[in-house]
Amino acid sequence: MFSFQSKKIYLFMFLGIQLVVIALFSREAYKKSVTYFIHILRKDNASIPTGRNQTSTAVVANGGDVYANLSRLSKAHSQGENLTYCPKTSPLIVGRINVRIHSNFTMQELQRKNPLVVRGGRYRPPDCEARHRTAIIIPYRDREHHLKVLLYFLHPFLQRQQLNYGFYVIHQAGNYTYNKAKLMNVGFREAMKEEDWDCLFFHDVDLIPEDDRNTYVCDANPKHVAVAIDKFEYELPYKKVFGGVTALSPLHYLKMNGFPNNYWGWGGEDDDIGDRVSLAGMSISRPSLKVGRYKMIKHKLDKGNNANTKRFNLLRKTRQTWKQDGMNTVESRVISREYHPLYTNITVDVGTKAGLPPPPPPPKAATMADQIQHHG
Repeated sequence: MFSFQSKKIYLFMFLGIQLVVIALFSREAYKKSVTYFIHILRKDNASIPTGRNQTSTAVVANGGDVYANLSRLSKAHSQGENLTYCPKTSPLIVGRINVRIHSNFTMQELQRKNPLVVRGGRYRPPDCEARHRTAIIIPYRDREHHLKVLLYFLHPFLQRQQLNYGFYVIHQAGNYTYNKAKLMNVGFREAMKEEDWDCLFFHDVDLIPEDDRNTYVCDANPKHVAVAIDKFEYELPYKKVFGGVTALSPLHYLKMNGFPNNYWGWGGEDDDIGDRVSLAGMSISRPSLKVGRYKMIKHKLDKGNNANTKRFNLLRKTRQTWKQDGMNTVESRVISREYHPLYTNITVDVGTKAGLPPPPPPPKAATMADQIQHHG
């Protein structure tokens, strides 16, 4: 005799065949009917015990909550110095993540969702010694909504990878034309002042990773990480592209003399950086298109970040200029450093095309005559 469960499966198979035959009369109806049937079948199969742990597979297949598995973490860091190293592959990784862009939450709520993140946006695993130390460098100006969304997704994403990490938002002060590459130079310098990071991720604020198997650690060569963006149909736009999200070790950065400082406005700096990688005798590594997936937050071109009309002329000169223009010539002035609960904000003056203006004069000390007049 057939069990109840067997009858249920045969019934679904029969219904599925009927739906396919009926739906063939309409292409649109075919798509909807088959999708509906598969959804019902998956839902039913999920309730059938098989004696195996299917949780991770289901999450990978259907897209999991970015905060999944974090409840397994200890709520406090282990004391003492006898922590063992974290596994080479984190057991918390689940694969594909369901990225739904929204911002209907407060920063206080986000802070409560990440209780182990400490002042300045720093985190380390509570129950094992991280194998990697990664700094996230975010060039930034007037993109508060995007930053909020990125922090919502990227904090738990990195925690599941069991990294020791920190967030640095490098905020360009003033209204002069935006200079992303120069901000990244400043970010490298300021982050390395605080800790001996072994990997630095330079991260556009509007790109959200969709798969946590895309590990935020450095490779033997400079790594282009955002290889499959929804805006480009999840395909690599062109072979030399090196932008969006990239990863460099300090040695990589020094070897290529950092980033160019003379790209004001949108465009060109990513290709210049890609050229620097090859000119320095290195090659570009990439994750697979299946893993290096990102969703871009839709937005209009930023005010003060118009297209750089000189970018093509600059690119033609990269071979001659890369050793003279980069980390060895960057000029900037740190205006403030603020340690927020979920990130460190460093506001900097990067000057203009004419250079960095002289610093403002210090407050004038009061003379004895001024003091007498004030108290008189």
